[in-house]
Amino acid sequence: MTATLPTTLGQPLLHGTDLGELRLPNRVVMAPLTRARADNPGLVPTALHAAYYGQRAGAGLIVTEGTWVSERAVGFVNVPGVHSAAQVAGWRRVTDVVHALGGRIVQQLWHTGAASHPDHLGGDLPAGPSAIDPRARTFTPGGFKETLTPRAMTVGDIEATVEEFRLAAANARRAGFDGVEIGALGAFLFAQFLNPRLNHRADAYGGDRAGRRKLLLDVVDAVTSEWEGRRVGVRLSPYMAATECFVVDEELLGDFDELVAALNDRPLAYLHLRGPDLAAPGETPDPEAFARYRKRFDGPLIANNGFDRDSANALVGAGGADAVSFATHFVANPDLVSRFALGRELAAGDPATYYQGGPQGYVDYPAAG
Repeated sequence: MTATLPTTLGQPLLHGTDLGELRLPNRVVMAPLTRARADNPGLVPTALHAAYYGQRAGAGLIVTEGTWVSERAVGFVNVPGVHSAAQVAGWRRVTDVVHALGGRIVQQLWHTGAASHPDHLGGDLPAGPSAIDPRARTFTPGGFKETLTPRAMTVGDIEATVEEFRLAAANARRAGFDGVEIGALGAFLFAQFLNPRLNHRADAYGGDRAGRRKLLLDVVDAVTSEWEGRRVGVRLSPYMAATECFVVDEELLGDFDELVAALNDRPLAYLHLRGPDLAAPGETPDPEAFARYRKRFDGPLIANNGFDRDSANALVGAGGADAVSFATHFVANPDLVSRFALGRELAAGDPATYYQGGPQGYVDYPAAG
C-alpha cells in the first residue's frame, strides 16, 4: 500500500528560498539565542557549542547567538566572542559540524555599548552615544545589575568600533561562516545611537535622523567590504520598548522608515525584523507591522517574534516575509523543522537553564520520536 504523505509538507515554510547568496532548503530560521555557555576566561566556543548548533542544522539558516566584536563590546556573562585567534578556531569547529550535517550558519556580531557595566570591562565605564544611562540591566558574574551613566564615545572611539566590526566580519569568514548578521536591536549600541532620547550628539553621528543612523551604516559598509556578494544581514527592532528610554512612537518608527530605505543602497542578503511583542499568549503577530518595512526594503525579509507554525506559514504564504525566525522554539526542539513538517507537538524549554547549566538544558533535548 502506498503511504500517504502528511499534508503539512505543503507548508510555505518548507519551501526553499534564496537570501542573497544564501541558499535555504526551508524558511525556518533559527534566531539568535544568548545561552551563556562560554564559561572560560577567553570566552571561546567549545565542543558544547558545536554539538548545540549541529543538533539544529536542519534549520534553513542558523543565526548564532550574538558574539562580541571586541573586549570593549562585552555586556553579558559567558557569551563567546570572535575577536581572538582562539575564538576563531572554536567557531571553526562549530561551522565544520554544521556544514557536515548539511546546514548553513551565519554569525551575529554584537556590541552592547552603554548597556554594559564596569564588571565586564575591567572597572572602566561603558561608552555610548552620549552620557545618558539607557536604564537597562546587564548579566554580570555577580548577577543582574543596573546600568550606569556611560561616557560619551569620542569620534576616535566610533572609528575604532567600526574597525572592530570589520575585523570581526573577517574573522567570521576565516571561521567558516556562510555570512554574518549585524545585531542592531534591543537596548544595545546601534539602538542607542538611533534613539533621540539617548543620542544627544551634535557631530556627524547625531543631531538628526541621518546622523543617528550613520554609525550603523558605516558598520554595514565596513562589514560588507569583507564579503563578496550578498552575505550580510541586519537585524532591527523598531517596535521593541527595551527600556523606559525606548519609547515606540511614530517619530521613532519614522527614523526606522528612513534607515530601512537607506539599507537598500547596501549589498545586503536580508533584513531580519523583530516585530511587536504579543499582547497575550496565543495572539497572532500583526502582519501590518512587517508590511510597513517590507514595502521599504527591496531585499528578502525575515520576520521574528511570537510566531508559531500556522502564523508563520500564513505570513510567508501571503508574501509578507521570505522566512520566519524562531528563538524559544529552537531551545527545546532541535528538530523544529521536522516537527513542523510532521505536525508533531513542540516541547517546552526550561527557563532556569537558558543562561546557565552546561550541557543541561542545552544539548540534552531529544528529537521527537
